[in-house]
Amino acid sequence: MQNKGLIRVFAILFGLVSLYQLSFTYFTNKAEDEASAYAERQVSNTVEDYVDRRGEVERRYLDSVGNNPIALGITYNDAKAKELNKGLDLKGGMNAILEISVADILKGLSNNSTDPAFNQALDQAAEAQKDSQNSFLDDFFDAFNALPGDNKLASPDIFANTTLGEKVNFNMSNAEVEPVIEKEVEESIKSAFEVLRNRIDKFGVTQPNIQRLDNQSRILIELPGATDIERVKFQLESTAQLEFYKTHYAANVAPYLFEVNTVLKDLVAPATNEEVEAVTVDSTETKDDSIEELLASEEDSVSTTTQNNPLFELFSFNPAIQQYGQAAVVGYAQAKDTATINSYLSKPEVVRLRPQDLRYAKFRWGTAEGETSVVGLYALKSDRSGTPAMDGDVVQDSRQQYTQSGLPSVGIDFEGQGPGQWAKLTGEVASEGNAIAIVLDDVVYSAATAKQEIKGGATEISGSFTVTEAQDLANVLKAGKLPASAKIISYDVVGPSLGQEAINSGLISFVLALVLVLVWMVFYYGKAGLFADIALAVNILFIFGILAGLGAVLTLPGIAGIVLTIGMSVDANVLIFERIKEELAKGKSQKDAIKDGFSNALSSILDANITTFLTALILFLFGTGPIQGFATTLMIGIATSLFTAIFVTRLFIDGYGKNGKSLEFCTAATRNLFTNFNKDFLAKRKIAYIVSGALIIVSLISLFTNGLDQGVDFVGGRNYTVRFEQPVNASEVEGKLIAELESAQAKTYGEANQLKITTKYRIDEEASEVDDDIQQKLFSALGSYLPGDLTYAQFVKGGSSEAKIGILEYNKVGPTIADDIKKDSFWAVLGSLVVVFLYILLRFRRWQFSLGAVAAVFHDVLIVLGIFSLTYKFMPFNMEVDQSFIAAILTVIGYSLNDTVVVFDRIREFMKEYGPTRKMDLIINQAINSTISRTLNTSMTTLIVLLAIFIFGGASIMGFMFALIVGVVVGTYSSIFIATPVMFDTIQKKALKPEVEVEEETVA
Repeated sequence: MQNKGLIRVFAILFGLVSLYQLSFTYFTNKAEDEASAYAERQVSNTVEDYVDRRGEVERRYLDSVGNNPIALGITYNDAKAKELNKGLDLKGGMNAILEISVADILKGLSNNSTDPAFNQALDQAAEAQKDSQNSFLDDFFDAFNALPGDNKLASPDIFANTTLGEKVNFNMSNAEVEPVIEKEVEESIKSAFEVLRNRIDKFGVTQPNIQRLDNQSRILIELPGATDIERVKFQLESTAQLEFYKTHYAANVAPYLFEVNTVLKDLVAPATNEEVEAVTVDSTETKDDSIEELLASEEDSVSTTTQNNPLFELFSFNPAIQQYGQAAVVGYAQAKDTATINSYLSKPEVVRLRPQDLRYAKFRWGTAEGETSVVGLYALKSDRSGTPAMDGDVVQDSRQQYTQSGLPSVGIDFEGQGPGQWAKLTGEVASEGNAIAIVLDDVVYSAATAKQEIKGGATEISGSFTVTEAQDLANVLKAGKLPASAKIISYDVVGPSLGQEAINSGLISFVLALVLVLVWMVFYYGKAGLFADIALAVNILFIFGILAGLGAVLTLPGIAGIVLTIGMSVDANVLIFERIKEELAKGKSQKDAIKDGFSNALSSILDANITTFLTALILFLFGTGPIQGFATTLMIGIATSLFTAIFVTRLFIDGYGKNGKSLEFCTAATRNLFTNFNKDFLAKRKIAYIVSGALIIVSLISLFTNGLDQGVDFVGGRNYTVRFEQPVNASEVEGKLIAELESAQAKTYGEANQLKITTKYRIDEEASEVDDDIQQKLFSALGSYLPGDLTYAQFVKGGSSEAKIGILEYNKVGPTIADDIKKDSFWAVLGSLVVVFLYILLRFRRWQFSLGAVAAVFHDVLIVLGIFSLTYKFMPFNMEVDQSFIAAILTVIGYSLNDTVVVFDRIREFMKEYGPTRKMDLIINQAINSTISRTLNTSMTTLIVLLAIFIFGGASIMGFMFALIVGVVVGTYSSIFIATPVMFDTIQKKALKPEVEVEEETVA
């Protein structure tokens, strides 16, 4: 080998750089361990919410020592910025995909146009998005252009307006307007991205990640350590549309609501007794009666339990109206009933009842009162266009502060015309006696009166805030408003305790797999195996060093990718060692055998690893989150494996043998293993065809009849991982869940006291209270299986308590993105097959080789799918088909091709060597027999590794590992009994003509 010195220097420098990069992770962990120990000393586990309190103490401790040198002048803050990032599945936190509403952006650009063609095109685009792979904007343009009539985007009623100024004029065609709108939409989404980035930067988590996805309106956000979904939703989904309204007197609104209730009696079916809550009102009075009479005592009122009172079964008046008719709050209702009440108030028959002074009133709800779920109803003064008394665009700054009574609040400073507008508004309210409602995104946060005109350009939002809620509100206001509404269409929340368990299980599987591989290599190849082990250790150092240096995120699938790389990385050494043994058997000297062995194995090594790399690359391009982590580590592992196997191992072998020392590439137990192995594999191909055909037919029948257990990634829904104190019966629990949630599925997940619960209940609803409602129902249904003293709050945060009882992890995927994920997965698999077909065609120059390889891959994929379809109902672990399963399928494709390419490479070599002098069937059999040792050795090593991960890697990746285990077994079989026979049976006589002999450059 030439340039040994240069390679040695490079390897040493690369190793030192890797150690340097990983040192930051060591220093970070050291500081965080000290912070954790300090927090445990400061906060006893007998304190209520001690876990959250300890977390706060840890954060304060780390903030205080952040700039103190730890070692070599490195501070904690420096180390934290450069540490090896752990994914959410390893440290807990939230992963969300946010979609910016392009429809809202278009409405804004059109000044909320009422043009029928414009709005019809928006509706059609929204409908098309359910099945389309185009962007919303493209579907909108297609829908608009397809409408009958001469519809112009440059109409003054659409985009030729004051908003777009000189960018769109009346004479422009639709084709000319489209790029202008595309640019405006892109700018709006960029603006939204920056607003969200500013909010996240102030969210209080370390190493947040925000990035735009291929879909132009979708944004991926990762928040390590954030598990409060409601808080995250507020931060991400708030458009921050701040408005100030004057309120109507509650006493003036009450008579109207009595009339509303009367009209609703004929419009709404009576509620059942179970649905009625004890709210008493008098519905017989008219708007001319006094407020005191309207709010008569219970003795004079009619109970809603005996009459049909649609409105007052859900709503009760503010008792303060009797003493103070100018009160801002009209009445109260449960948060879950507000949508129903809103639908009542928006009915045309109800709207027509409005008196003149309430004609343009806006009815808006407030925030929840304290720990309850009760919210207040306000009637806000407005005009025909819905304009507020004052707009929030004049806000300059906001901050969390405290009221005079010491309660958390949010301070606001105005700029520009704001101070003057505020002084005028407060002066009017002071004389009228009503209140100013501060409204954010159509929610009333506070409504305060004013005794006099307030000058100075500042105000305060007060309410039943916690400090965190006040900080979040100030953060949202300060970061600015979004140009369009945004909604979370998919999220995944992992509790910190589950993250720690994932780390533990990942480490166990990693160490065990590594030990098994190291021992196996020494057992099989003796001292040469020891050199391969050293190269493998260097390889692992390189992988972690590169991950840290690139700032990549290590996930649990990423650890699986590294462990799988351990199993597959020995393949290169196995190929080399087997070729060296062949050269030694020919009587060559040790030096020449080593030189020729490395040279002859190089082609097979490159072809095998490139095909696997291509499938990993496709996985990286089409996957998201943890799947990209798996693909990243696999690609890095393949690259470093090539370097360490070809160069580092060679350095040790050449160094050992330079003084004439003898190096045997076997041990006493393996010396004669597979020696003179000579089987007629092609003779068995018809039997193999029958067996494989039967397996494929059974698989296809099962797939069409039994189907697959599709996860929420593909069908939409919510997943909850729930842990109990004692083992539970999944079927029994499922029955109780169905009674509460209509649609539910429960499966044992890992241990017998842990379930994975899936439901599609209310999956199409986007309201923020839906998640809480489902978790409440979950808590109610599971109550008999939970400890009696476990509260709802503890159940929801089960992953962060020492008892670890309750919800450890949950995620939601909306139907639209589920459909997109399914289509992306299909294209990923299809794309990998096409790429591999073309690569093999390029390398082997015969389409029959490509056909054999792809036939084997189809064979392997169908059988893996069939086994999952046949067994998912009774297997004791999760076998859902989701993004992780697609990652497994692509890995199986890569592995199967790896095996096949090694055999094909040997066939090509023998075809060049023997040409037409030897029959094709003899060449193929000789090629299979000569590579059988490598095939079985690599398969055995990989299976040992996969079994280690399957047993010790944790419940979350058992299905993933099972797919790989089946794939490795089937892939090893298909490379011998499917790929080569198909190639043999389809190859033509003319394809047997000898190739022109080309001298290949050898590695000196």
